[in-house]
Amino acid sequence: MKKKSINQIIKNNKKPNTNQKKDDNLVAGLYKENSDAVVNSLRYYLIENIIKMYPEVSKELVEKKVIFTKPANDSFGDYSTNIALVLAGSLGVNPKKISEEIAEKINEDIKIKDNREIKSKTGKDIGLFGLIERAEVAGAGFVNVWLSESIFSTYLTQLLSGENHDRIIQTITQTASFNLVGKKIAVEYTDPNPFKEFHLGHLYSNVIGESISRLLEGAGAKVWRGDFYGDVGMHVAKSVWGMRKKIKDQKLKIKDLERLSINQRQKFLGQGYALGVREYEKDKKIQEEVRNINSLIYVAAQEILERDRGWKPIIDYKKYLKVKGEEYNELKEIYEAGLKWSLSYFEAIYKILGTKFDGYYPESWVGEYGIEMVKEGLKKGVLEDDYGVVVYRGEKEGLHTRVFVNKLGLPTYEAKDLGLTRAKYNDFKYDLSINIFGKEIDEYYKVVRSALRKIDPELGVKAEYVAHGMVNLPEGKMSSRTGNVVTFEMLLDELKEYALAIMKDSDLEDGEKEMVAQRVGMAAVRYALLKSNIGNDVVFDFEKSVSFEGDSGPYIMYTYARAKSVIRKSEIRNPKSEIVHNINNIYQSISFDPSTGSGFRTSHEEKSVVRTLFHFPEVVMEAGRNLSPNLLCGYLFDLAQRFNLFYNKHSILGIRNQESGIRNNADITSFRIALTDATAEVIKNGLYILGIQTVERM
Repeated sequence: MKKKSINQIIKNNKKPNTNQKKDDNLVAGLYKENSDAVVNSLRYYLIENIIKMYPEVSKELVEKKVIFTKPANDSFGDYSTNIALVLAGSLGVNPKKISEEIAEKINEDIKIKDNREIKSKTGKDIGLFGLIERAEVAGAGFVNVWLSESIFSTYLTQLLSGENHDRIIQTITQTASFNLVGKKIAVEYTDPNPFKEFHLGHLYSNVIGESISRLLEGAGAKVWRGDFYGDVGMHVAKSVWGMRKKIKDQKLKIKDLERLSINQRQKFLGQGYALGVREYEKDKKIQEEVRNINSLIYVAAQEILERDRGWKPIIDYKKYLKVKGEEYNELKEIYEAGLKWSLSYFEAIYKILGTKFDGYYPESWVGEYGIEMVKEGLKKGVLEDDYGVVVYRGEKEGLHTRVFVNKLGLPTYEAKDLGLTRAKYNDFKYDLSINIFGKEIDEYYKVVRSALRKIDPELGVKAEYVAHGMVNLPEGKMSSRTGNVVTFEMLLDELKEYALAIMKDSDLEDGEKEMVAQRVGMAAVRYALLKSNIGNDVVFDFEKSVSFEGDSGPYIMYTYARAKSVIRKSEIRNPKSEIVHNINNIYQSISFDPSTGSGFRTSHEEKSVVRTLFHFPEVVMEAGRNLSPNLLCGYLFDLAQRFNLFYNKHSILGIRNQESGIRNNADITSFRIALTDATAEVIKNGLYILGIQTVERM
């Protein structure tokens, strides 16, 4: 059968569904509110000083209601707070009047030497004068504050300090959101089924799961990555039936197939599955054969567990076995070979994706745990026996009824998901477990989680999930049954070819160009999948995703490469070591003094980049707290735009300043190189969290 191109698949699909559903987020509960050091200091100042002006207002109310946000427009300051609105609501006074009083008080305190220092919650002295430059009233009652220049120069020093620059951002992020240090979080994602292709939907789950894992690690958590896969079930039985027929028809042996490449073997598995699905739907005799193979597979999987894990079986699958003797051995050999090939194929993909799982959870194994938990549920009255079928009545919780054990006494997916929670906890005593899957099973999992919380409350309260949208092509949905599916290999190959076409005039050597093109392709798809809210369906547009312009992964990669190119061209070969020790002096020396007219007026573009860099730890913290990698995508795109505007408008290396028409002095050049270097560090580490590898030349 001729391989379909992505464009052919697009023509066969329908329009996408864009429904969205959200649920509570338990992860946010692990974070302390306002754990950022600067925001903490601002909050503490307001709570300890400002509300003294209004003694009739409850301190607890202010602590609970006051928030700080970053204005979208730089001209509105570095932070905006709603404290005046909170006070006005309690006092029944015009918030504009209160905001004016608060702004005046802050500006007075900045000028008074005796009030320059306050105590933070950490016990450290915080200089208010050194923290805030000024405060102003905004809108109907907001108070905007501008941070002092020294805050930014200190942050640049942090960015450029240390020997291991690849981990600098993580260190700063941990300082800002230290509250996940010591927390243990299990994240389960990807979950492809053996004997099937690894397609764009699996890639979406992996991209989300890996990014969330790295966000949580950036906040200090220890993350356990888990992969749940279906090594049993009718899809496997149909595959084994199809493989057996192809082997007989082509007069092959397993050892012949073993000589094929990993991708060729996977193609054979996919053909076997497609054949099994087609023939199963046509012939009742074949349906009976497949059902018999299905029973055999459960027994074979159990034997693998005994052999490889020392597992003692709980469920007696052998009583359902109808295939025995040589036929059993023949089918078991096909099953084991296919399972091994599939798992090897997935591992090769995980290596490309940069994912290393800590635990693997086959369906056959967790089903055994699940049966034990079902027994506990029956004893507690959580589950009930309904004429030989074990069910959970979810209607009492506003949900629906689901079956956990079927009439044959075998565990369903519901029971297996129960068992999965315990299997993971036995491997890794987590504080929280996050499952990542498509939103089409959102309502299903709510029932499972409801039952879990009653059967095993300790694990139930630790169960969180992310229900992501579906990945569609511009013309509609993918389907593995019809062949309208974009496989991982197809996607990566075409993205790579597209990137190579764009880079045809690059002076890179062929080998390096191939590597860069592959990374560009991966950046294109990862960023395209992550830049939208996870709960939304994603329409994957091939050409837009790989563009080097606009809101795309390659555009941000290119910005990083541009910054590194500037560093290579600079006469300062190690800007970090030469600048880091006197960055504060450099920053002050280039600041324009309006009273004397001396110095260099720091440009709006420079200040814009510095301020954006400063907010990186906050963005990482919020993205992790809300399980929203799209927040980080938006931040990196914004930073790239601001840096490119600075790059295009000003001379970094000091050849000629376009605004003044004069050459930069050494301090200005050093500062701009430092700013460029810091931008590169943040982009590199931000892209790392998204799972994107950078390149220094494109």
